[in-house]
Amino acid sequence: MTVHDGVRRRAYWTSQLDEAHEFMMHVMKHPVIECGEELVPLGPAAAAASVEVAFSTRPHAQGLPRLFVLRQGQIRGFLKAAQAMNRRGWVLKVEDGFRNRTMQKYIGRTPAVFDAILKKVLWELDGRMPDPAFVFKRLMTLSAQMPKIGTHMSGSAIDISVLDRATGAEVNRGGPYCEMSERTPMKSPFISAAARRNREEITAIMGDAGFVEYPYEFWHFNSGDAYERILRGSGAAAQYGAVDWDQATGKLVPITEPTQPLNELTEIAAEIQASLQRVYKQLAPVAAQQGAAPARAWPVR
Repeated sequence: MTVHDGVRRRAYWTSQLDEAHEFMMHVMKHPVIECGEELVPLGPAAAAASVEVAFSTRPHAQGLPRLFVLRQGQIRGFLKAAQAMNRRGWVLKVEDGFRNRTMQKYIGRTPAVFDAILKKVLWELDGRMPDPAFVFKRLMTLSAQMPKIGTHMSGSAIDISVLDRATGAEVNRGGPYCEMSERTPMKSPFISAAARRNREEITAIMGDAGFVEYPYEFWHFNSGDAYERILRGSGAAAQYGAVDWDQATGKLVPITEPTQPLNELTEIAAEIQASLQRVYKQLAPVAAQQGAAPARAWPVR
């Protein structure tokens, strides 16, 4: 990578995250009239429709099981998209669905995710140490920090990958699920032509099924919530808002203070220090082999 290319990538990353933050501010103000539709498991729905769908087997934040559900009104569209992908020779793989408060609070604080985010922040700031408020701002767009802007908490968003039906290999979209780089935005100029065509085709399939793509993550799709209303330019209130879900009874209760942060700045500050310590430990053996002391900051590419 040339110096010029690195500067261009960094400028693009910063501009996209700033745009995403502005988008989140609009979501915070968008009206929601919760319709109360139940959450429906995607696996049984796909099986009943004889549609091939795959699901992530990785545990969620805090080791919790993933919750592969959507609202009742979205199931028809979900199955339509999955069927279209099967006809194309693909398999829709659901990476993430509903998130409860614990999942949403800690998904950005799992060591691997937080370390990746801090690395990108340090790269963005050219190695300067960020304050907790700036890291929180970036976390708002990379792992929603309020229920109001976290549409996984509305049960109206899914994160997806796409597999080749014959081989099981992941379809090239320019990076894997949760890629944390300048390739992450849907229309990133830093991906291959083939990856761009795949993104466009997947987006078209999801769009035909009623889902709208989130511009800043190539894997995230919504319908019926504030993201969709804003991205379509509709002034209508969202019908799906952040809820607490009782899995035993199926009861949904709207979250009463959805704009309250799930993490405080003191918690973010503690995560920054813990992340730096993890990196220091990783670098120490390498530095010792080279006869040098490791720097107490993240290496910036």
